[in-house]
Amino acid sequence: MQLSICTISFRHHLVSLENIAEWARSHDFQGIELWGAHALGLEHQPQYDAKWINEMGLSISMLSDYLPIVGDEREAEKKCQHICRLANYWDTSKVRTFAGHQASDCVDAKQRKSMARRLHQICCYAADLGIDVLVETHPGTLADTPNSTLQLLDEVNHPALKLNFDTLHVWEAGEDPVAFHRRVAHCVGHYHLKNVRSREQLNVFSPHNVYSPAGSRYGMVPLLEGAMDYHRFLPEVLRNEDSTASLEWFGNDVKKTLLVDKAALESIKQNLHMYS
Repeated sequence: MQLSICTISFRHHLVSLENIAEWARSHDFQGIELWGAHALGLEHQPQYDAKWINEMGLSISMLSDYLPIVGDEREAEKKCQHICRLANYWDTSKVRTFAGHQASDCVDAKQRKSMARRLHQICCYAADLGIDVLVETHPGTLADTPNSTLQLLDEVNHPALKLNFDTLHVWEAGEDPVAFHRRVAHCVGHYHLKNVRSREQLNVFSPHNVYSPAGSRYGMVPLLEGAMDYHRFLPEVLRNEDSTASLEWFGNDVKKTLLVDKAALESIKQNLHMYS
């Protein structure tokens, strides 16, 4: 597995991409998942590009943004073109998005058809540029339950549509991540790895809390210290050397926690090799 850190982890820190990249390289991470807001902010700093990041021994594993699948079609088209252009600039073939901002059980058949059609159009445009569109398994979207996620894949029906398999959110939906992963592994393009102390604290990951500098971080814990059993899930993906994942940490003590989680992954991987 190729492991990345997320620039969104540093969303409330006064730190440069150069500093983040140097730290990632010095601790043997393979990539950086670049938040769309940060990619937009770097547009007028040409010293940062794919050549620069590659020369540091890293790559941009994924550009994570929010492509609109409702609302004005022309504005959505412009946003899609812009984000895909940035993905090409950073030489990444993966763009993460959400499947809308409404829970699947709140969307009627007509709305769902329209959203799937828009997502299909996005996939067509991205595919022509060699980019996959990764829909994140996430509450409050059309990919908030396993059944709705599978339905969405079928409705969009485009080879460029992949999943950003957010393991914790799959578990949040009441599904066994191992069982669901075995059903969709063929269309998973990336993994997000994070954990929570208890199911009752899952609201700590709600967007309005995560993006707020004053938001609570209580309940966010390292991978192997949370309620979701990563000891069961990680062997499913660590055997695949070509898979890519990000440690999606939103809490405090960013660098310390990332190193703890990286060490945990390496320990599990060593055990796999030992007993294989």
